[in-house]
Parts: sequence; C-alpha cells; structure tokens
Amino acid sequence: MNVLVIGNGGREHAILLALKKSKRVEKLYCMKGNAGTAEIAENVDVDYMNAEAVKKFALEHPEIDYYVVAPDDPLAIGIVDELESVGKRCFGPRKNAAIIEASKAFSKNLMHKYGIPTAEARTFDDYDKALSYVREKGAPLVLKADGLALGKGVLICDTLKQAEEGLKEIMLDKSFGQAGNVVVIEEKMQGLKYNPGEEVSVLAFTDGKAIVPMITSCDHKRAGDGDEGLNTGGMGTFSPCPFWTEELEKEVLEKIMIPTMNAMNAEGRTFKGCLYFGLMRTDKGMKVVEYNSRFGDPETQVVLPMLKTDLLDIFEAVTDERLSDIKIEWESGACVCVVLASGGYPLSYAKGKEITVGDLGDAVLVHAGTALKDGKLVTNGGRVLGVVAKGKNLEEARLKAYNAAENVSWENMHYRKDIGIKYRKG
Repeated sequence: MNVLVIGNGGREHAILLALKKSKRVEKLYCMKGNAGTAEIAENVDVDYMNAEAVKKFALEHPEIDYYVVAPDDPLAIGIVDELESVGKRCFGPRKNAAIIEASKAFSKNLMHKYGIPTAEARTFDDYDKALSYVREKGAPLVLKADGLALGKGVLICDTLKQAEEGLKEIMLDKSFGQAGNVVVIEEKMQGLKYNPGEEVSVLAFTDGKAIVPMITSCDHKRAGDGDEGLNTGGMGTFSPCPFWTEELEKEVLEKIMIPTMNAMNAEGRTFKGCLYFGLMRTDKGMKVVEYNSRFGDPETQVVLPMLKTDLLDIFEAVTDERLSDIKIEWESGACVCVVLASGGYPLSYAKGKEITVGDLGDAVLVHAGTALKDGKLVTNGGRVLGVVAKGKNLEEARLKAYNAAENVSWENMHYRKDIGIKYRKG
C-alpha cells in the first residue's frame, strides 16, 4: 500500500518511521513534511488546511491508498470528511468528533454531562462576566482559550492578579487569536498530597466500539529545567510513566476512556482515530486535564518506537471498526525524547541556522522544524529536533538520548537537561 501522512512536525516523522517498519507499506508520502520526512517519504507541497487543494490532490493521485491526518488543525476543519467524500480511506476523526479538542468548552461540558471526572469549570463568551466570576472565585484558577492554540492556550494562575491579567490576555488582547473568543475558567486541580500535580499522557486507539490504551508517557511543557519558564508545545517526553499500574489503567478505562467513547457515540459524534487523554492523579482518583483528537507531540516520539504490532494494521482496523480483532503488543523497557529547540523559543527565534550532526549512537533524530537549504540541514521552527533513544530502563534511555544530544548543534540551540529526572525514583 501507498500511505500519505498529513503534517510537517515531529509527530508526523515519528508516525512515518513507524509505518516504514510495515511489510505492507510500499511507498510513503508526507504533506507537507520536513527535511527528516523527505529521507523516508516523498514530500508533497500542498496546503493541508485548504480542503479543495487536498481533495484535488487525492483525486489526481489514485495510487495513494490510505491517508493519515495527524495534526489538530486539519482534523478540526474536517479534512477527513473531505477525503472520505471522494472515496479515500483515512485514519483520524471526522470534524464533528475532532471538536473534543477543537473546543475546550465542548469537552468540558461533555465531561460534566456524562460524569467523567475532571475539574469544575464555567464557560464565558463575555469578558465582564468572566472577570466578575474570576474575582468571585479567587485564585488559584486555570484559564483555557476555547479553541486551538498550538498547545499554548492554557494559563495557570496562582494569584488573582495573574488571573485578571490572563483573562485580559486571552479575551481582550487576543494573544491566542480567535481561540480566545470563549474562555473556560476552571478550578486548579490538586494532585496527591505527597506529589502534587502528577500528570500522565495516555493515548488510545478507538474505532467507536472498542478503545485500547497505548503505553503511557510523561511530557515536560515548560521551557526551562525544573519546570521553569514559559509553556511550550513540549520540551521532551519519556515512556512509560513510572507511577502507572494495572489498577490505575483499569480505573482510567472504566471511569474515563470507555465513558468518553460512549459519550461521543451518544452525542452522534463517534470518534475513530487516536484519542489522547491528559490525566492528573489526585486524592479523588484520576481526572481528565484535557483531550486531544490525535497523537500528541512529542508523546508520539516515545510511544510509537515501542510498538511491536504493525501500525498500518491498527490504522486499518480502526477505519474498518474491527479494532477488537487486533492484538496490540509493546516492547519492554523505556524510551526518552529530548527536544532540541531554537534559542528564544517559545517566543521569537531565528530560522535558517545550519545544523551539524555527529555520532548519535543508536539514538534516532526525529525532525520537527527542519528544512534543506542549498543542500544543508537548517532550522525551520521553534522545536527543531527530537533526540529519541530506547533502553532497558529510563536511566539507560536518558543517558543515550543526552549523549546523542551533545553531538548535535546549531547557533543558540537549547534543550532541557532534566527530562525524566523528577520521576526517576517512581
């Protein structure tokens, strides 16, 4: 089969690397792709946010058998629906299901309606009413821009002043654009007393009839060591989560995952694809922090390298609603991804810096924001590369990843030195 993956970041490169292992894949394509995807796939220069252009391409290329729509934005505007309308087979939710990520107000209301454990919250489209509510509730609070904001539309406010300034930033200053027309104001969930704020990412395959969790991972969102600095799209991940147990998985399946799948079915929004659960471990059990309607980035970079089952087989089983027929198996051990970023990220940063790569050992470079210029590999984004390494345990994987990271460089490159450290003792 010939398979095309839509997207141009690290997640898409990681998906392509996993598909490349399939004996059933003849040729890979990527729309639009990056310098890394170009090494294993044919990059296609089509704007995947232009539905008509995507449909036109699909009709002109009947040799492509299957499409994987990976990023949140094209899912939210219904690219899966558009491809299916011209007879193409796809992996990814349709527009009416992708709303679970595209609107935080929708997802919060869904959880409250169906009793799925999450933080208490209120939704506002009027700034003055939102401000009155913030002053009435006091801090701490979490403010979330309703729409998609590149993973950055969430503000954690520990003081009333921060909450007031954050509300202005979202609703009046439009720092996150139209995503801030509506705001979700929620309580700040408290983690376990002995380890506050313990979070885990659990991705799951679902065809609307069955839901199968993947191995767990933990993300590091802040730009600096010790979780200091600005929120980013993710500075590194590791898998599996050390505090995850069979008991926790059973709890999450029964109280969160299956109820979410059933809730979407009940709403006439059957979800088929990868459903991402951002979870927090609290004194009152596991609770949902957020949903994503697709593979996380950079969580995908540490989850898919551990997959033993053919990824294309899983994708097609989801499309055909026979996921329960597939046995999904994973490698033992651990995997770590250290994100190498441009200086200044997540704010302003330069592009076009030449990248030098030395000995990586058995680590793998997953490309996120890269390009080729005059035959040279250069930076083309904020998060540029992910250094991914596997090991028999977290310590070994970390050591391999960081040894490799020391052999990659460009002007003003920076990365966190503590990916996985706070969880090392379980």
